[in-house]
Amino acid sequence: MSRFPLPGLPLFILILSLWGCNPPAEETASSAAAAAPAAGPTAAAMHQARYAAAASEPQNWVNYGGTWKEQRFSTLSAINDQTVGRLGLAWYAELGTLRGVEGTPLVVDGVLYNISAWSVTTAYNAATGEKLWQYDPKVPPEYSRITCCGTVSRGVAAWNGKIIIPALDGRLIAVDAASGSKLWETDTKLPGQPLSITGAPRIANGLVVIGNSGGDVGSRGYMTAYNADTGEKVWRFFIVPGEPGKADGEASDPVMAMAAATWTGEWWKQGGGGNNWDGIAYDPELNLVYFPTGNGSPHHMKFRSPQGGDNLFLCSIVAVDASTGEYRWHYQEVPSEQWDYDCTSQPLLGELTLDGVERKVLMHAPKHAYFYVIDRETGELLSAEHYVPNTNWSSHVDMATGRPVLNNVAYPSSEPVLLSPGFGGGHSWNPMSFNPQTGLVYIPAQETYQVYSVADELNFRLGSSTWAGGRGNPDLRRTLNQQMQDNEKGYLLAWDPVQQREVWRVPHPHSGNGGTLTTAGNLVLQSTIRKTLSIYSADKGELLWEQPIDSVAPGGPITYEVDGRQYIALNAGWNSALVYGLNEGGVPFSYAPARLLVFALDASGVQLPPPPAPAELVAPPATQYPEAQVARGEQLFAGTCQLCHGQNAIGGLKDLRYMTSEVHAEFNSIVLLGTRADKGMPRQETLTEAQADDIHAYLISRAQEDWQGGFMQ
Repeated sequence: MSRFPLPGLPLFILILSLWGCNPPAEETASSAAAAAPAAGPTAAAMHQARYAAAASEPQNWVNYGGTWKEQRFSTLSAINDQTVGRLGLAWYAELGTLRGVEGTPLVVDGVLYNISAWSVTTAYNAATGEKLWQYDPKVPPEYSRITCCGTVSRGVAAWNGKIIIPALDGRLIAVDAASGSKLWETDTKLPGQPLSITGAPRIANGLVVIGNSGGDVGSRGYMTAYNADTGEKVWRFFIVPGEPGKADGEASDPVMAMAAATWTGEWWKQGGGGNNWDGIAYDPELNLVYFPTGNGSPHHMKFRSPQGGDNLFLCSIVAVDASTGEYRWHYQEVPSEQWDYDCTSQPLLGELTLDGVERKVLMHAPKHAYFYVIDRETGELLSAEHYVPNTNWSSHVDMATGRPVLNNVAYPSSEPVLLSPGFGGGHSWNPMSFNPQTGLVYIPAQETYQVYSVADELNFRLGSSTWAGGRGNPDLRRTLNQQMQDNEKGYLLAWDPVQQREVWRVPHPHSGNGGTLTTAGNLVLQSTIRKTLSIYSADKGELLWEQPIDSVAPGGPITYEVDGRQYIALNAGWNSALVYGLNEGGVPFSYAPARLLVFALDASGVQLPPPPAPAELVAPPATQYPEAQVARGEQLFAGTCQLCHGQNAIGGLKDLRYMTSEVHAEFNSIVLLGTRADKGMPRQETLTEAQADDIHAYLISRAQEDWQGGFMQ
């Protein structure tokens, strides 16, 4: 049994008590069959699965990363390097959306819990795909306006008969795992703050721990823990300091003076940022919660901390007591963060033998292209090396100070430069995995670039982008934009964290590939930008099996077992990540509606519908607009639209250079009246009709610049 019994509950009560009751479903929860058996494990089963790690309950996938160590490693091995060729599609579920779906499903004792766009959560029989219930939190459509990037959710949490749903609009909602009926609800947002939730909550010592998104639109980041049984707030830790002299009355108060000493000016009036919008890990032995933090807000330091400073706790790993939220240690990976190098990708916990000594470590591969190995007991930096080449932002990490040594090109000015890594990073949020048997970490790596400069001023507006990139020297910018697109690449990278070196890689035609899963069957699984699920040998990277899935699965696959049969599941729902060159040969990149796909050995007889035919690319209107109007539109686009539609109007959730004649005709109605709010495009209340005209003129001008007779360059 577990060495970490749940506090306050004798073991015999845990063994005897059921995981949850089955009250009537609310109007937002629909049941597929009234006579369906109650779904969910006993409290003892959940107790074991959560605290004794996956070795005792490998049939379940009870946490975002599989186990508390977030390794995305499974000991199941029926599907292995010898049997993988027998895989077939066992069942699938239509998710009813063309929006991005990034969630990692959970599986608890034969029931699969999945979250889709707009935080809609569904329970399925994990063996057959029968829908047991569905809960729609009814997120208001206007939340897509302040959410970067898309109406996505990365996962739910499971605890003591409950499924904890992180609603995009900032609510945490606990529903009964057996019926989907609501048990409690709490709002995690501070009043007046442009906050949302896109990350997956974690359970730590009976508490639900969650961060918020919003660092791109002027919010102040914090982490909060709630009682998982009641929804009551237990502690909160602010990531950046507030107004000097004003205590928050929270767990972070004792260290806010230390943090404030690293800021200058009046940063608190513009939020500060630092939001944790993705990774969280929990170590039950040390009773520590680790959370990586995000970018500054405003992005460029001169607008938020004009006299410099490290700006704690931006782009850091922070460790706090899981029960109280009290600070234990931090390591700042990017002091003075001003490159949109969010350090929020998930950390992996593990044990590595370094210099003959086994160490409890935290492994991290954030955007700025360093792989970190950190002592998770003390926060001591043990090693840091580039995991992708061709980065010109910095040369190395100084092991004496722990600070990256920046190259001159990294310091922003009004003159554009080509900087690597770009906003997408060497590795973004897409989950990586660690196989203790091979000793390798499997990273969805990429080489990305950005055209980087800073504007002279920022017209700050709460809820709008705080990027404020420069717009000067358009000819040079155009040249650099092309270089940015030409040099981008992606690959699956097998990394040795002890030797800090590449062992093997599998090249992909572009970046934007999905997260990874690794298993005791000597397998690594990844969805690719080629719209496939691909399986490789974990030791050598040899392609063993590949299946078209008609979309890209940005998140990571999982594996589980029901009645002795092993399954693989993943969400295939392309999130339109910032990837260049997808519309190759004049054929636009097309993809199927989002689906949950489940595979098993010797499965047959289930086929996906035919993939959608690609739409025809349409040349942009020939209308020429005054240079002054295009310049105004460029500034407005950067502050209002860029979060979702890409820097310089390239890529994003919807590449607006490819608008059809119908969309051009309806442009102002879509933007100002919200006529396509049902498709995720809410009305922009802050814009006037003249401003919408300016943005439209800029977008047409950008399309004209890039149009090459059948495709965009």
